Amino acid sequence: MEPVIAVLCFALMHELYGRPFDAASTIAIILTLVLMFPGISYFGRSGVGVIIDIVASWGGVVLVLIAIALATRSLHRFDHGLLRGWFIVTPCLQWLAVTIGTKVLLNHLDQPGARRRAVIVGANAVGVRLAQALKSKRTRGHEFVGYFDDRGAERIGLASVEQVSGTLAELPRFIDENDVKDVYITLPLSSQPRITELMEMLQNTTASLHFVPDVFGVSIIQGRLEDVGGIPVVSLAVTPFTGVNWLLKRGSDIFLSGCILVLVFPVLLMISIGVKMSSPGPVIFRQKRTGLDGQIIEVYKFRSMTVQDNGAFVMQATRNDSRVTKFGAFLRKTSLDELPQLFNVLQGQMSVVGPRPHAVAHNTQYRELVRAYMARHRVKPGITGWAQVNGFRGETDTLDKMKMRVEYDLEYLRNWSLRLDILIIFRTVRLVFFDRSAY
Repeated sequence: MEPVIAVLCFALMHELYGRPFDAASTIAIILTLVLMFPGISYFGRSGVGVIIDIVASWGGVVLVLIAIALATRSLHRFDHGLLRGWFIVTPCLQWLAVTIGTKVLLNHLDQPGARRRAVIVGANAVGVRLAQALKSKRTRGHEFVGYFDDRGAERIGLASVEQVSGTLAELPRFIDENDVKDVYITLPLSSQPRITELMEMLQNTTASLHFVPDVFGVSIIQGRLEDVGGIPVVSLAVTPFTGVNWLLKRGSDIFLSGCILVLVFPVLLMISIGVKMSSPGPVIFRQKRTGLDGQIIEVYKFRSMTVQDNGAFVMQATRNDSRVTKFGAFLRKTSLDELPQLFNVLQGQMSVVGPRPHAVAHNTQYRELVRAYMARHRVKPGITGWAQVNGFRGETDTLDKMKMRVEYDLEYLRNWSLRLDILIIFRTVRLVFFDRSAY
């Protein structure tokens, strides 16, 4: 639906502006379909989040189309008013279609017999989480009707599990009598003989069978199912920046860092003079930190202290730290000391947004103390990050603070999107001007 709306809107703009479809317009349509097909489903979502996603997705397509037009020197072939109308109206129509489509879908699912009845084999923690998901996601169109498990209530021991509908042997008859459409098997892999026997029992039913592996005991990052030569592979913890996502992330890093450097170049010069006058030593402090895949990188900062710790032991700055110069305190409070890291971004060692890089000495210390600590290095470190805009900026003087910082970093990896990066940048700007607790 998404690419179709874009194409129909383009045709509508031609009618409104009285412009005929020529070869350039036809090529633009083909490129739009190629870039957008098959589109993204936003059904079931509402609020500002879906608007931002629609605008961001369409904005990416528009930027590519404009880049192609400029590269081929064909932008003059289009009416600029027509293009502006197309660029503005298309996301509005897409949002309207999503809003109407969601209401139609929910109305349909509220009709008797429209929902797919589902059962879960295995009244365990995974089964409970799956049942909650089936109940909460109305747009998936499921009606959860019960668990099946050979264990008695005293062995199950989960207070949140409702009455078990029967044993595994009773399941085939229950499926036929209650028109069950989906069976979700959440038995542990250690129960492979039971799973094999169950599959044989259910072969003669019309229900769709789904196996749900118990992967909730690990920290899942960008989990997905892949096909490797016909063999299904479940990815549990992988970097979100591969393929198109890598290109999108790298392109946004180069664009943002380049634009910011041009805008703040006079500020960089003034800060350099201020650092030189505040105390003896170099203007730029280079510290070895851990980057992508655990590789050691040199991170640039404006020097804010009278010392340059970069060895096996690095003491974090504390409130009223005597090592911090007066001018350095101002830089640290406003995060202006981080501006030279924009050059790290251009060099490809860092991103504008990502987990903050820690000193090598701190990595050695905390990787043994914090679960999944090194998983944050599956992406490039950032100048700002999700942890920093959620209150975990600066000193981590307790282990609990470091654990929370790592948890926010992992949450960023799990949920990365260009929209999230933009949100973090805006919240960082707000913190620079209004965070009174920074030091």
